[in-house]
Amino acid sequence: MKGASAESAPTADAPLLVGRYAIYDAIASGGMATVHLGRLIGTAGFLRTVAIKRLHSQFAHDADFTAMFLDEARLASRIQHPNVVSTLDVVMKDDELLLVMEYIRGESLSRLVRRARDSGERLPPRVAVAIVSDALHGLHAAHEAVDEKGQPMGLVHRDMSPQNVLVGSDGIARVLDFGVAKAAGRVHTTKDGDIKGKVLYMAPEQLAAQPLNCTADVYAAGVVLFETLTCVRMFAGENEGAALTKIIQNDIKVPSEIAPELEAFDAIVRRATAGNPADRYPTALAMAVELEAVLSAPASPSEVSAWVQKLASEILDERARMVSEIERSSTRSKPPLNIDSGVVRLATPHIVLPDAAAPMIPIVDDAAPASSRRHSLSMVGLGLLGALLLVAIVVIGVLLSRGPAAAPPTTAATASAPAAAPSADPAPVVSAAVVVRPEPVEAPITKRPAASASAASTAPVAPRRVNCDPPYVVDSSGHRHFIAECMK
Repeated sequence: MKGASAESAPTADAPLLVGRYAIYDAIASGGMATVHLGRLIGTAGFLRTVAIKRLHSQFAHDADFTAMFLDEARLASRIQHPNVVSTLDVVMKDDELLLVMEYIRGESLSRLVRRARDSGERLPPRVAVAIVSDALHGLHAAHEAVDEKGQPMGLVHRDMSPQNVLVGSDGIARVLDFGVAKAAGRVHTTKDGDIKGKVLYMAPEQLAAQPLNCTADVYAAGVVLFETLTCVRMFAGENEGAALTKIIQNDIKVPSEIAPELEAFDAIVRRATAGNPADRYPTALAMAVELEAVLSAPASPSEVSAWVQKLASEILDERARMVSEIERSSTRSKPPLNIDSGVVRLATPHIVLPDAAAPMIPIVDDAAPASSRRHSLSMVGLGLLGALLLVAIVVIGVLLSRGPAAAPPTTAATASAPAAAPSADPAPVVSAAVVVRPEPVEAPITKRPAASASAASTAPVAPRRVNCDPPYVVDSSGHRHFIAECMK
């Protein structure tokens, strides 16, 4: 089917079908894309709930953006880690460019922090440390990812922010959106406003369009740590120009400026956000290790889960209801869907039998390709031809098995006389329906001149000669009868 424009709004009752995916209600939106609930429609009734990031049309039509997006998504698929939302697929069809990810029941760190701030709370430090530590482990896995040949890919997220940290209801935090990161970092210089707010997490060298390594993500993680601990933006109250100036001059804040009891984290934030990349933590893992050592122990997943449920229970419950409705609507009894290359058609031909005597005729859907229809019609023709051939064979076999009319009865002497048999007994002809045996050859009867009554009474009777080769005769039904004289 033709891809719909990015402005259309699919719902649970009217999903948008693109390739083998059904796109349902939106659950998040940004300047570049909208995230929807989706269903993977596989073969043999396989279904899976996924999250689908659907890029806005102006990005889907940008050739450079599309090329980088596809390349980065391919690289992101190499990252396999419990603290990273897995990238499952990329779909580019007609006007649609989709990034398919695993669905995680949870909420973004940015929304959780905002809810805590609106309620006048701050995250418990142990919970904040657990969340940011999980994110750092996910970043390290991305930095260490290798390609199919085992070579380091040098992948940098470039868009590390609270919006791209998903805290699951299972208490595990995961980094997402590796598939868009590099492309987003490229387009911000020419399409200002499309990613407004994200520049506040960019390292000075990234703003200056200089080459980047993993320490750029470490810088962003330092800003995220500050905001998670304090529930305050690093550059709150500053306009964008003033904020960019402070980033370039490395004029940053530390947690104790907002809450003195958080002074233990000042050194970690200061080192992570150093202006010189060489002065930062060399890896995200090194920062995670030092962060976890500040407290006796970070919060357990169950503690984080309880905190997420407390702040976002109504959102999570509503999303669970949406998922349940989508799963019910996609599994209700209806013709099975086979979505291939955007064409929706019946998965298999449905066989109908109008009455007991009618042959079964497959219904060919008009949406199927012409080659499929020709193949289906050919199979119908072959089936009918085979049925007619079978009937013909059965009729011929019945006629042949009846044989010629039975001969009139003869005298005992004539009946006992052997009939000349064929020289060899041919093998029966076997068909799919009946066994047809050859007709027996009737032995010719030779007439002898009648003898006079006197001769018949005085001449000795010559013994009857019996032909024992073969020692049997074949009757009109094809059955063998052995000759008694030949059995002596």
